[in-house]
Amino acid sequence: MKIAFVGKGGSGKTTLSSLFIRHLAAAGHPVIAVDADINQHLGPALGLDESEAAALPAMGAHLPLIKDYLRGSNPRIASAETMIKTTPPGEGSQLLRVCEENPVFDACARSVRLDETSVRLMATGPFTESDLGVACYHSKVGAVELCLNHLVDGREEYVVVDMTAGSDSFASGMFTRFDMTFLVAEPTRKGIAVYRQYKEYARDFGVPLKVVGNKIQGADDLAYLHSEVGDDLLVTVGHSDWVRAMEKGRPAHFTQLEEHNRRALGTLHATADAAYAHRDWERYTRQMVHFHLKNAESWGNAKTGADLAAQVDPAFVLSEGAVTPQPA
Repeated sequence: MKIAFVGKGGSGKTTLSSLFIRHLAAAGHPVIAVDADINQHLGPALGLDESEAAALPAMGAHLPLIKDYLRGSNPRIASAETMIKTTPPGEGSQLLRVCEENPVFDACARSVRLDETSVRLMATGPFTESDLGVACYHSKVGAVELCLNHLVDGREEYVVVDMTAGSDSFASGMFTRFDMTFLVAEPTRKGIAVYRQYKEYARDFGVPLKVVGNKIQGADDLAYLHSEVGDDLLVTVGHSDWVRAMEKGRPAHFTQLEEHNRRALGTLHATADAAYAHRDWERYTRQMVHFHLKNAESWGNAKTGADLAAQVDPAFVLSEGAVTPQPA
């Protein structure tokens, strides 16, 4: 299951995504955590110190390896250089699975210990001074989108992505890659404005969206969120001494998280799991192709010097039963 956490900067989406990742891991589920935010705070939220977080490999720096591996023996892709962030898989493509070892995970994922369990953590990499004036952050996030396009995941396997803040998440087709999107919203006009932007985009593409209320300080805050988001409000989370201790580098065992917040995470888990019944791999593949053709026409063909529409395999549908070619 692919789960996204979105929201405006400072809403608490990274904290909430890290708690959800811990919850899933504690329940015994395999988890790949992905930090796709420009500020790269997911590692510290999962307990890494500053040096450990800085040492995480950047997916953007390994883009040539990622493209070369995912391309596989797909005859429609002439070279790794002609692959762009939206390139869809086809017959012969190498697919990624949550519970496997492969060159992409070897290069880009690192194991993070969480009490008695562990998760794989991947990060796009920070936006650095060398990028100024020559690159945009969306090019770095493209490595995540390409991997999601080639990912096959099952019901009790989880990929949790901490997305970039605000409406930047809609700068590409990556927002359609998820079984469930949790929007973390504060009871403020700015928080609601971001929700309305997401709601509009999500409705147009059939993206499941639920709101998690955060920083709720009383009945008035709760009533305000109810009045603004209605039935999209799934659950609220409250103040957490456990989170405060974690932010100071002194986290208790996860079982010590407050009961009301543990119940909220359980609601998120049940909601994500229920989304499995509504999976539509054909629609998922159509949307992938839609954004690829759009990107090919607007900039991809000119950049690569190739007709990227020819990369689309009309007979291929990504699914749990999709076959990955065995290496020679």
